[in-house]
Amino acid sequence: MPRLLGVDIPGDKRLEASLPYIYGIGPTRSKQICELAEIDPNIRAKELTDQQLNRIITVIQDNKFVIEGDLRRELQQNLKRLQAINSYRGIRHRRGLPVRGQRTGTNARTRKGPRKTVGVVRNKDAKAGK
Repeated sequence: MPRLLGVDIPGDKRLEASLPYIYGIGPTRSKQICELAEIDPNIRAKELTDQQLNRIITVIQDNKFVIEGDLRRELQQNLKRLQAINSYRGIRHRRGLPVRGQRTGTNARTRKGPRKTVGVVRNKDAKAGK
């Protein structure tokens, strides 16, 4: 299992399919990295030599791709900024509601979480007629 930039990528998969295990690298960027590093995207990740691994790392660093911790930190800062300026999107993030205009009357369970049934608490003396 090769290790790239602090992330273990699966060795049994093709290089093109194993690079997206790095946060911030998707399928398109994976193809782009393989082209720039001049490495066959169909080679298995465990078959990579140290020289090829170094070429992949230099391509990622030279093109200033934001990945892993830096990307996560940047996204968190964006959310904090939206919440600090009390924008509509920031308020929706803070309340855990859908941010991009989806309906919330029904559905939206992913953001809102499981249903919390609100019922009436009955007085036990009321039923007996006392």
